[in-house]
Amino acid sequence: MTTFVLATANPDKATEIQAVLADVGAPVTLRPRDPSLPEVEETGLTLEDNARLKAIDVCGQTGLPAIADDTGLEVDALDGAPGVRSARFAGEHATYADNVNLLLERLHDVPEDRRTARFSTVAIARWPDGREVAALGTVEGVIATAPRGDNGFGYDPVFMPIEGDGRTFAEMDPAEKHACSHRGRAFRTLAEGLRADSESI
Repeated sequence: MTTFVLATANPDKATEIQAVLADVGAPVTLRPRDPSLPEVEETGLTLEDNARLKAIDVCGQTGLPAIADDTGLEVDALDGAPGVRSARFAGEHATYADNVNLLLERLHDVPEDRRTARFSTVAIARWPDGREVAALGTVEGVIATAPRGDNGFGYDPVFMPIEGDGRTFAEMDPAEKHACSHRGRAFRTLAEGLRADSESI
């Protein structure tokens, strides 16, 4: 079992990552990010760039392997926005509600058949020597016209996965969401890569 530091400073993300990796029996032990570590400036042009920046930074600051991720919501009617700026869509210090409200405002006159979108997560496990395992998870969906549900976080109240039953992620329990979500898929794939990596050493 390798000990990894979780690079994310978002407690909601950390909870989901820990749950998914525990569910699949990933060969890892996770340590929370030390709150005293400065946050990384996400200057990458892609989700993979930002995930790698965070993983490299935490490896460098702790000397330990790190697991990092970055997630983006791409809305077709907004030409792929908010994309890599999903967490900062309404500004650098935006709340979840700020981002959701701006998204709904931008889509106010867009009909349902044009509200298609996708969530993507890139997850990276990186060692201080530069070795890494990366994975991608994506789910297609539609943006609801109003928030629904009290679970989840971020854009979950307005994202309805196409392969679901019409509920938003925020109307699902955690297990239901993880089964089809972008983050669930990315970290299940990452777990497979970590398992293969540990068996090859």
